[in-house]
Amino acid sequence: MLKLQYFALAVAALCAPAAHAECKQALTVKFIESAPKDRFDIIHTATGVFVTGLRIDLKGSAGNLVFDTAAGGQGVEVFQPFEPQGEMQRIDVADGADQLEVRLNNMSKGQRAGFTIDVDDRQIRSDLGQIRVTGGEMAGARVFFSFADGTVMETRFDADNRAKLCT
Repeated sequence: MLKLQYFALAVAALCAPAAHAECKQALTVKFIESAPKDRFDIIHTATGVFVTGLRIDLKGSAGNLVFDTAAGGQGVEVFQPFEPQGEMQRIDVADGADQLEVRLNNMSKGQRAGFTIDVDDRQIRSDLGQIRVTGGEMAGARVFFSFADGTVMETRFDADNRAKLCT
């Protein structure tokens, strides 16, 4: 009976920290609401993985979000087209799109990239109006990382506007 108790304690000890601990090696995308341009930062702290692409899919987001890249259309008032920061190609993102995909040049540990664009919500009753994305409205949106070996891995944005893939 004593061995069973030790086993149960060992399992609890292993599982509990995993649920709350921050991973030290990760691929992270942070969304920062700002006016007039919103920002997505991509941070790479994982060893031995090379990221070749990133897709952001806003379908399933709590705020029913879209990219607002042109006057008129589904966005509200202010709009901003996609503007890369760092080593990232410029892409066209259609106004009202809920997905975008960028290629990265074998992004590795210690590198950062990012881009600015406007994101609006489509909720009837939005905390700060549809022109600004608040708190958990990004939650549920997905991020897909493509790797040099051909694999693709998925993670989701949380209520803190962060999508983190632990490696």
